[in-house]
Amino acid sequence: MSQATSDRIGDAIRNALGAAGLERLDEMAIGQLSAHVSLILRWNARINLTSIRDEAGIISRHIVESIAVSVGLPAGIGTLLDFGSGAGLPGIPIAICRPEIEVTLAESKNKKAAFLREAVRVLDLGTKVHSGRAEELRVRFDCVTLRAVDKMAAAASSAAGLVAPGGWLALMTTSADEDQLKAAAGAGFTWKEAASLAGGVSRVLLLGMKSGS
Repeated sequence: MSQATSDRIGDAIRNALGAAGLERLDEMAIGQLSAHVSLILRWNARINLTSIRDEAGIISRHIVESIAVSVGLPAGIGTLLDFGSGAGLPGIPIAICRPEIEVTLAESKNKKAAFLREAVRVLDLGTKVHSGRAEELRVRFDCVTLRAVDKMAAAASSAAGLVAPGGWLALMTTSADEDQLKAAAGAGFTWKEAASLAGGVSRVLLLGMKSGS
């Protein structure tokens, strides 16, 4: 990525954050996010990472929403699983904006997992990539994120099982699907009031704490 391209994408991210009312990020974070956007654009020409294919749309719809999620996650999270990570959303922006969190990106489709490994390498992140179904993991996480995967309700049920007692399930969805996804996660969660997300109409963050000690 040329410096001019990096500067242009960086300026677009800063402007989008300002429009969304989110705090400014440091230059290192902006540089990593710019590189992430550039990688998505390049790989999207070969594999279907996201149906949104233009730079402005990726920034406003994907990157800004993921940054908003990183801000909305509670303090004290040590480990996080991005379930069905795809293009690394929201996991990679969370790893950039919340470096105290140890992030694992789970992706079962080989080409998308290859993209995630390349992104982690290029962005120089300590993030882990699990190339396989998230359900195969034998560990539990302080937080599991889920966003825009196939069969969202079934995925929410599976993701709920990967949350450690006292941990958080973080669902990025629409207000219309809120009740369905809460039901799919099961009765073992206490839910916060849905928080509106920048980046899309009626987009919300649902945060549920899993019971247990």
